Amino acid sequence: MKSAAPHNASNAVLIGLASALFFTMTYVLNRSMVLGGGHWAWTAALRYLLTLPLLALVLPLQGGLGQLPRELRRHPRIWLLWGGIGFGLFCICLTYAASSGPAWLIAGSFQTTVIAGLLLSPLIYRDTRRRIPLPALAMALLVLFGVLLMQLGHFHGKLDASAWFALLCVLIAAFLYPLGNRMILLHLESSGTPLNATQRVFGMTLASQPVWLLLTIYAYHEAGWPSPAQVLQAGGVALFSGVIATVLFFKATAMVRENPTSLAAVEAMQAAEIIFSTLIGVFWLNEDWPSGIAAFGIVVVIVGIILFSRISARAAASDAAAMRVLRSDRID
Repeated sequence: MKSAAPHNASNAVLIGLASALFFTMTYVLNRSMVLGGGHWAWTAALRYLLTLPLLALVLPLQGGLGQLPRELRRHPRIWLLWGGIGFGLFCICLTYAASSGPAWLIAGSFQTTVIAGLLLSPLIYRDTRRRIPLPALAMALLVLFGVLLMQLGHFHGKLDASAWFALLCVLIAAFLYPLGNRMILLHLESSGTPLNATQRVFGMTLASQPVWLLLTIYAYHEAGWPSPAQVLQAGGVALFSGVIATVLFFKATAMVRENPTSLAAVEAMQAAEIIFSTLIGVFWLNEDWPSGIAAFGIVVVIVGIILFSRISARAAASDAAAMRVLRSDRID
């Protein structure tokens, strides 16, 4: 096992931290659009309608289309299914939940995706990847406990029906996202089609377009055309999270892919999304600081993610397939 040079590892962690900042804009801008009166359906649809042309501009710098056109022609139903689930339904659920509370609450709650990816493994894999390491499961449950504390703290110990529904939407999104991505990866393994991360993201974005066209019709029926401000902010989500953050994250993980400790540090940077969303939400959106039980829940989630990343990376260090799984879920 090779070791990443200290300088290289430090740069990877900084790049991972930068990717977390850009990923955070999903939660902050979604919340900003809610506070500005934008309809949630337009927020979701515009994000991926605008991500597609932005990714098209990036593709020539990331190897072009490669074998993606041939792959889409041969297996359109698979891509439509998992693109619609992993990007379409995922984004609908997450965006709808943005109306339930401040950006830090949604950002922290979505970290339950680490549990989702873990619990999905026995259901979708038939090799060593289906095994769930008990220490990793314990840390994932710690994250879930922290999320519940955040929810209870924000709603003062009483979650009404709308709060429970919003939390359910976040949890569903947390499962749909890794499910769609991993099923596409499994399909590519079985078909033997080599696609890089950008090509895969572009393919799933393209395959999810029917969902966004239908949602656009619904959004127009419910709220008319979106305001210029909502279009601009949705474009910001598409650019910052859909393109810049994704490219930075995969660059960071590629730099230290053979060093489990450094890889764990890069993965753990996703915990910074909660910190970034809190600071930006408070100073830009005038949201309240998390306090009491909610603040303690944030600390629990951050600690859980850091420990989970270290445990998962060490468990995957001797298994190339497991290492790919560890790094596969961050393409939002």
